[in-house]
Amino acid sequence: QVQLVESGGGLVQAGGSLRLSCAASGRTFSNYVMGWFRQAPGLEREFVATINWSGGDTYYADSVKGRFTISRDNAKNTVYLQMNSLKPEDTAIYYCAASNSWRTVTPSQYNYWGQGTQVTVSS
Repeated sequence: QVQLVESGGGLVQAGGSLRLSCAASGRTFSNYVMGWFRQAPGLEREFVATINWSGGDTYYADSVKGRFTISRDNAKNTVYLQMNSLKPEDTAIYYCAASNSWRTVTPSQYNYWGQGTQVTVSS
């Protein structure tokens, strides 16, 4: 089992920045690919970004490419999502998740999920 706890969400004006954190406990953190997803009201859960086991490779959704940066610190068992140039359409609950598969964008391929953190971007 892997337990994931997100933090760092909040209310920000358009153009602003937030950094989300996801702290992991349980099994060896570096054994897992980590991802960030988001879900807005009435919409399906959407892939945002993923990072491989070592942190040496990343992959982003087109909608966030160039604005968001995913990173991880295996010594701290934490994955981050730096979000810059935020837009109102980025408003959603953001979830981190752990997978055994690299570069997968499908929620069903992720085995463990956090409880989510709300990000609200005002116009």
